[in-house]
Amino acid sequence: MSEPQPLSFPVPAQLTEQLSSLSAQQKAFLAGYLWAESQGVAAVGGAVAAAAPAAQRRITVISASATGNAAGVAKKLTEKLQGASLDVTLTNAGSYKARQLPKEDIVLIATSTQGDGEPPEEAVPLHSFLFGKKAPKLDGVSFAVIGLGDTSYPLFCQAGIDFDTKMAELGAERLLDRVDCDVDYEAPSDAWIEEAVVKLKDVAGAGAATDAVIPVGTYTHTESAYNKENPFTATLLANHPLVTDEAGRMIKHIEIDLDGSGLQYEVGDALGVVTNNPADVVDEVLEMCGLSGDEVVDGRTGKVAIREALLTQCDLNQLTPKLLTDYASTADHEDLTKLIEDKDALRDFQAWTPFVGLLQAFPQKLEAQRLFDGLKPLSPRLYSIASSQEEVGEEVHLCVGVVDIDSGGKRYFGSASGLLSNRLEEGDEVQVFVEPNPRFRLPKDDATPIIMIGPGTGIAPFRAFLQQRSAEGASGENWLFFGNRNYRADFLYHAEWIEYRDKGLLSKISLAWSRDGKEKIYVQDRIREESADFWAALEKGAHVYVCGDASRMAKDVELAILDVISQEGGKDEDEAKDYLNELRETERYQRDVY
Repeated sequence: MSEPQPLSFPVPAQLTEQLSSLSAQQKAFLAGYLWAESQGVAAVGGAVAAAAPAAQRRITVISASATGNAAGVAKKLTEKLQGASLDVTLTNAGSYKARQLPKEDIVLIATSTQGDGEPPEEAVPLHSFLFGKKAPKLDGVSFAVIGLGDTSYPLFCQAGIDFDTKMAELGAERLLDRVDCDVDYEAPSDAWIEEAVVKLKDVAGAGAATDAVIPVGTYTHTESAYNKENPFTATLLANHPLVTDEAGRMIKHIEIDLDGSGLQYEVGDALGVVTNNPADVVDEVLEMCGLSGDEVVDGRTGKVAIREALLTQCDLNQLTPKLLTDYASTADHEDLTKLIEDKDALRDFQAWTPFVGLLQAFPQKLEAQRLFDGLKPLSPRLYSIASSQEEVGEEVHLCVGVVDIDSGGKRYFGSASGLLSNRLEEGDEVQVFVEPNPRFRLPKDDATPIIMIGPGTGIAPFRAFLQQRSAEGASGENWLFFGNRNYRADFLYHAEWIEYRDKGLLSKISLAWSRDGKEKIYVQDRIREESADFWAALEKGAHVYVCGDASRMAKDVELAILDVISQEGGKDEDEAKDYLNELRETERYQRDVY
């Protein structure tokens, strides 16, 4: 029999279109069927009988991460599947083309949740595609989802819930039940990964080992020995206020020495700060719980005295619904019971009450282990870096809004913001690590214009952006939108912006002050006021960056940008959303929100 020859005639367009709609599994079946036909092998009931070996199914792992935890789970999952000789590809959601989803075979999603139950920034296009009017049919696609979240927030793991339920609604086959992981995500995620490997070895078929594909856009730099698991012990160089006493709140400029660490960062990255609780607050909690502090509990790394656990392992500032429900079950306080039943009131109470405030308002004694088990783990805090290493060398700068709450006639501070701004003196040590943020980067072409929108401490990365563009001699125009309460009280880094403007680096600055006049003016109002120029910048190829509060500011800013696109671009609501999603997918619209 002569060797088969490649097609030497045009493939009909209808055939090409039909083939493109098939899943990998269907294509494999068709290939086997045609091979059997050419060999004269019988096909029974539409299946090829002992002719071609069963094709290995293709697995795509999608990482949708905000702080790197979901990315770590996705990477571990991929490595385990690779070790089981399965055909697996790892990608991050920011690099994934959403319209590819109906053509996938098996999709595994590891996602975090941010803001008010929203997907992480890099997963917004995929989420919008699934929930939009053009949502695809996913018949023939199999999937599983693992969600990472924080039970301190009411919409716990909502992004994972969204992906899981919507994919099933669109016809995809669920291979595994979704698992929702709290801040202590390692044990449940490891168990889910093991279950996934067993399931996929059964349904996907083992073959030759494959190499996992590294996600496109993954951050790369010269490796340092220091990271989240092994933070660097740095020195605090400077700590000074950026606002006057009239501001009504404190915002600090922090400088930290990285000399000797080998740590490198890009503008747009975050700095992780390992924190702890003040000793006087820990002693206050122990006293109100009726504990000496010497009681031994089963901690997160073995047995430990409760006092040490409260100092270094427990978050004393964030109350979880689980903790409040358990506490109320034995507190014998009718007001607390009513509070638990009122979701809105409970949310406000959580936001403005530290654990010591709960003990003050509804006193009761607690056993050491119950106290420890009820508190969430104390996690490092992430701050957008406010400097460029091109400008500051072996330093890193932060812009820190100090969180403070009055409770029981005493002022309590945020764990990390209090540490950096109040408890550490210049020359003291602090443990830090770099958290890469590859989805918040300056354009590769320094002639590209940029628009930066960062009210309040959201200004931090844009200080770094302009330091970088200054160092590189970038020719692209730079337009800054900044807002705060008062021009005189809290115009952060005022002198620096004026200097950049005078030098011509800052092409335009649009300011919004919410307390300086009869009407409150915000950055979204300035965007609408300058819609013609904003649209002209977009049409010239400008990249848009937003940094700050996810729950309110970022949403309001996005609505303003959509209004600009509709009004100036002559587009209806759906067309405006498509235009903005196009900007997002091409990395011309990037957000660093929290």
